[in-house]
Amino acid sequence: MLQLYNTLSRKKEPFKPLHDKTVGLYTCGPTVYHYAHIGNLRTFIFEDILKRALMHEGFRVNHIMNITDVGHLTSDADEGEDKLEKGARREGKTAWEVAKFYTKAFQDDLQKLNILPPTKFTPATEHIAEQIAWVQQLEKKGITYQTSDGIYFDTSKFPDYSKLSGQNLSGIQEGARVEKNEEKRNASDFAVWKFSPKDSKRDMEWESPWGKGFPGWHLECSVMAQKYLGDTLDIHCGGIDLIPVHHTNEIAQAESVTGKQFSRFWMHGEFIVIKGDEKMSKSAGNFMTLQSLVDKGFDPLAYRYFTFSAHYRQKLRFSLEALTSSQKALSNLRGHIQMWDDPRIGCAEFERRFFDAIADDLNIPQALAVMWEMIKSDNPTAAKHQSLILFDEILGLGLSEIKKREIPQEILHILKERAIARKEKNYTKADELRDLSARKGFPINDTQEGQIVG
Repeated sequence: MLQLYNTLSRKKEPFKPLHDKTVGLYTCGPTVYHYAHIGNLRTFIFEDILKRALMHEGFRVNHIMNITDVGHLTSDADEGEDKLEKGARREGKTAWEVAKFYTKAFQDDLQKLNILPPTKFTPATEHIAEQIAWVQQLEKKGITYQTSDGIYFDTSKFPDYSKLSGQNLSGIQEGARVEKNEEKRNASDFAVWKFSPKDSKRDMEWESPWGKGFPGWHLECSVMAQKYLGDTLDIHCGGIDLIPVHHTNEIAQAESVTGKQFSRFWMHGEFIVIKGDEKMSKSAGNFMTLQSLVDKGFDPLAYRYFTFSAHYRQKLRFSLEALTSSQKALSNLRGHIQMWDDPRIGCAEFERRFFDAIADDLNIPQALAVMWEMIKSDNPTAAKHQSLILFDEILGLGLSEIKKREIPQEILHILKERAIARKEKNYTKADELRDLSARKGFPINDTQEGQIVG
């Protein structure tokens, strides 16, 4: 049985879905005002591993991912400028055009990384009526109040507000990135509906019972998760930075409306860091995109493999040197498959250990160690091939698509002679044989697991 770390309980728990064999999974999608950076994409890879693990366990996964195409302001606390409007001004386009372009770019990144698509993408702009209806429900319950710039949720009326984050509300302060809102009753209060500026027209705005405006960022996830997955989700995922504000606010809204637990499990992925412990972010301007790695000659799946080098709940330090090592490891993995016999009857003990690691809160680094131990083992290549294809149902590296390469007898003889030369430490002869094989179109790579024809 899968044991998953639940941010809500702060411990690993055995996972069992609410409804028999169907899992309701909600993952927070991108704000589509710019390209997703590789730190963002690490979270989506972790969520893909989770989804694949659930499917391996025999569950049907109903997976919803939102597209934030309106309402996310420059402060996560819902103050400042709308990021889509800011992106439109930066690029000389409309907010609608910016949202469409970067939504497509994000979906292209998912495809390049072999991330399984969700059951449904749900853009916020396609669910405005539902969001207005939720604000009306909150209003009827006496949980909101109106200021000059919008309708706000009064967090003092939701006693369990900090149950996910564990934060001390008295320590919350405004004004770090934007001007403090003096009309808010509590620093933690957040907007569920924002009014359009009176002196300008927005690209994205709608009529509502409170006047023309747009929904607060946090509202969309509560509304769309409930619409497509019901009042109580099985699992809700996102980056660790979403815990103190966005996910906390989602819980407050959802549970205030339905009176039921919003999500049974909360799972969060850690940051990619660079240099010291510096978080990669768009606001800091220190981010890299997947395309920028491709432009440097890296395979997108090498980045996917790179993220496996740390547990999803641990920070992962990025460098081009580390990515180069991952690309080499992936190349070696593919090289082995090209030389192995066709798959049949796997390595049962290695398979048990691999999936035990996955069941232990998606321990991919441990699972990867088991995989390489199997590759180095004396098991028949056909058995290792079969197990590796099974492992790849979780890893998602496209290994089943790698075709066996027919190696001529002449090259096989060179490999045999070279192995003997290396064993006898006759490195001059070994180098000559390697050069000979390369001239014939079959370069040889030396790995810890032996010779591989590239």
